[in-house]
Parts: sequence; structure tokens; C-alpha cells
Amino acid sequence: MSASRLARWTLLVGVLSLCFKLWAYWITGSVAVYSDALESLVNLAAALGMAVAVGYAARPPDERHPFGHTKAEYLSAVAEGVLVVLAAGAILRSAFSRFAEPVSLSLSPVGMLALAVAGAVNGLWGLLLYHRGRKLASAALEADGLHLLADTATTLGLMLGLLLASQTGWLWLDPLLALFVAAHVLWLGFGIVRRSVGGLLDEALEPGVRSKIEAAVQGAMAGALEVHDLRTRRAGTRAFVELHLVVPASMTVEEAHAIATRIEEAVQGVLPGAWVTVHVEPEGELLHRGIRPARDHPPKGSR
Repeated sequence: MSASRLARWTLLVGVLSLCFKLWAYWITGSVAVYSDALESLVNLAAALGMAVAVGYAARPPDERHPFGHTKAEYLSAVAEGVLVVLAAGAILRSAFSRFAEPVSLSLSPVGMLALAVAGAVNGLWGLLLYHRGRKLASAALEADGLHLLADTATTLGLMLGLLLASQTGWLWLDPLLALFVAAHVLWLGFGIVRRSVGGLLDEALEPGVRSKIEAAVQGAMAGALEVHDLRTRRAGTRAFVELHLVVPASMTVEEAHAIATRIEEAVQGVLPGAWVTVHVEPEGELLHRGIRPARDHPPKGSR
């Protein structure tokens, strides 16, 4: 399933989850359940933004955007983080007011069942979004998947806490649980914004991915002298790799181009869809550092 289709289905999942949580709040009167429903409302708004961003990010490069539109996903993820923080503020306000004026709870089996269904829907869809986001390298899908998984954990914690409150009569547990939800939501929002801002600032790919790239380059650079200044970054679903390829002074342009092409294909085998830029340099640019050919035999055309 494509990222754009997943984003559209996420809207439906968000509406379904919100309806079940509002139903549970109407039955129980719990401010903790209200806080959980409010987070689902944020989920729905974020899913709408994600659907728009993923659709825009999928546009092909054009004259004004020669590197594509993939960074639009980061804007969606940043907006989601901001919405999460705003939701946390609303939850805190409701929790403090309930501390001042405790309200008895009505934890009927129907209300708890509605919460359980909402948690199950969010959990299953969150797992799907997270794994597909990782596979498609979609920052927006991955962020929304993590958000839904965290929301599921919150819902399960609320159910246990509310059951305890109903058994003990400790009404203060309800707003206390809401405070924990708010703290969790704030932490989640910070993490989402942190990852998205990192993408906007062109952070390098993960060390494990870089190691795979270096191994692929080394295996494909036979005939060259050295590869240095390997740089990587990611923009949404697309990875960018840039490197400098040093070849013998006597090598023809055609031979150097063939090596560069092999390197591009090898990197794309590790990172499908990656944009690979190879700068070919003469032997005088040899730095004696970086990546050397895997074999020790003299490269073709060397003196």
C-alpha cells in the first residue's frame, strides 16, 4: 500500500477512534478519558495534514523544485508535534480543574469496551503505519505510527487506572492520570519535532546505513584510486548520497564514467530510489583517506 493511500486510510481510522473515545467519555465522565479523546482529535487533524503532505511530497521534480517535494513530509510532522503540545496544554487545564472539583465516575462495561476498541484500532493501525513508514522512508507515516502506538499505550494505562479508581473511590486518580497523559503527550510532541527538524536541517543518514553505503561503494570502485568526502542526507522518502571519486590520470572519461555508474547502481541497491552524485577527480586530488578499492591489485590505467 502506497504512502498516500495509507494516509487516506489513517483519516478513517482517526474518525473511528475519536468516536469510540467520545462515547466512552460521555458514559464515564472521566477527565482522563476526555484527555485521551482530545489526543485523538489531534491525531485526526494530524492525519489530515499528513495526507496532504504525503500527496504533495509524491509529486515529481519540476523546474522550481529540481530535487522534488519530499521535504513537505517534515512540515507535516512538525505541525503534528505542535498540535500535540497544544493538546497537552488543554489536558493540563482540564486536569487541574478536576482536581479542584472532583466528579464521580461511571465506569460501565460499555464505556470500558469503547475505550478498548479505540485502543485496539489505534494500536493495530499504528504498527502498520510505523513499519510501512520505515520501509518507505516516510517521516510523516513513521511519526504518525509512533503517535498512534503511544496513544494506545496511554489508553491501556487509563483503563487500568480508572478501574483502580472505581475500586478504591480515589477520585483524584482521574485527574492524576490526565496529568500523566499530558506529560506523555508533551514528550511525544518533542520527539516528533526533534526528528522532523533534523530532516529539515539535512542530518546525515544513520551510521548503520552509511556503513552499508561504504561497503557498496568499495565493492563497485575497482579501477579507481579512492573515494572521499562521502556525504548523505534524507529528504522525506528520498535519500541523497554525494561522493568524490579519484581516478588515475591516464584513465579516459569513458572509463571513469563506467566506474561512477557502477557506484551509483551499487548505492541504489542498498538505498532504492536514492539520488547519487559522483564527482570524478584526477589523481592529483588523491587525499590518501576515505574508501580504497577492495582489492590490492593496481587499478586499470594507473602508472
